[in-house]
Amino acid sequence: MKIQLKKIAFIALAVILTVNFSSCEATKNTNNKQRGAAIGAVSGALLGAIIGNNIGDKNNAALGAAIGAALGGGAGVLVGNKMDKQAQQIEQEIPGATVERVDHGIVITFDGEHDGIYFDTAKYNINQHSQETLDKLASILKEYPDTDVSVVGHTDSVGSDASNMKLSKNRAYAVTNYFIHETGINSSRLTTHWFGESQPVADNNTKEGKAENRRVNIVIVPNEKMEQDAQREAGY
Repeated sequence: MKIQLKKIAFIALAVILTVNFSSCEATKNTNNKQRGAAIGAVSGALLGAIIGNNIGDKNNAALGAAIGAALGGGAGVLVGNKMDKQAQQIEQEIPGATVERVDHGIVITFDGEHDGIYFDTAKYNINQHSQETLDKLASILKEYPDTDVSVVGHTDSVGSDASNMKLSKNRAYAVTNYFIHETGINSSRLTTHWFGESQPVADNNTKEGKAENRRVNIVIVPNEKMEQDAQREAGY
């Protein structure tokens, strides 16, 4: 129920923002392709509210574009149903993963020290426990080939900004490379992003808060083929 309520709330906000954004001066003089990209960035900002506070700003346009999708009507329902099914499967098969349905995407969060994907202090190698989790997730991703995947790395505040930025990059790429080289996920489906300590979701002054901030997000979104198939099926 928690996931469903959050999904409904964000979809409602997405509708409001999309309507307002579509009618503003910034989009009135654009063509349909440009307008779609602009609206997609708003949707990306909504997912950014879960992944990090500034995902949707101009400095993170690449991630906003990667996770933004604007679909409505019957096509949106069809895509939503497919993503719901995938989210439920992930939640059932991967204990320890926090799975949230946001707009047309799925946000998976692994945080703490023993929560599916974790790293030793200042390390970024994929340990045995994390390998098992990634193997399970990769198997599900292969069942849904018409999706793209973003891996997003974060750290707590221990250490310098520069070292944490490098550490979050190395950890995110460790996950991405594991997907590609060990599980056979096509690299064209994957993008990698990292934010160091800049996007905390909890208090870095507590042990528990630090554990929450040392996290990896996996963001799954429908790719262009899924969207086009849904539009055709919906009669667009």
